[in-house]
Amino acid sequence: MRHDPAGASIVIMLRSLKLHGMAQAVEDLVAQGAPAFEAATPMLSQLLKAEIAEREVRSIAYHTKVARFPSYKDLAGFDFKSSEINEATVRQLHRGTFMENAENVVL
Repeated sequence: MRHDPAGASIVIMLRSLKLHGMAQAVEDLVAQGAPAFEAATPMLSQLLKAEIAEREVRSIAYHTKVARFPSYKDLAGFDFKSSEINEATVRQLHRGTFMENAENVVL
């Protein structure tokens, strides 16, 4: 039996996607040393990585929705004029220089 690191990584990705039949077929192709499979390995690897990433993004979106978090907000959209918060202080904290200088921050 041949050991092919690229084929092994494809098998791992297929199993993580719960595609066990395809993982077994890839193991068989690696064992046979099929040249067509070896040529397709880079493209197959990229496709599997894209699918894993897409599923992770969808999972995070689903769990965020289920958790009923409020809508996403960032500092760029915050209205400092209608708040008592000091904009200069917040922006300075946002830069994080206090961490580089090992300074304490009390809120």
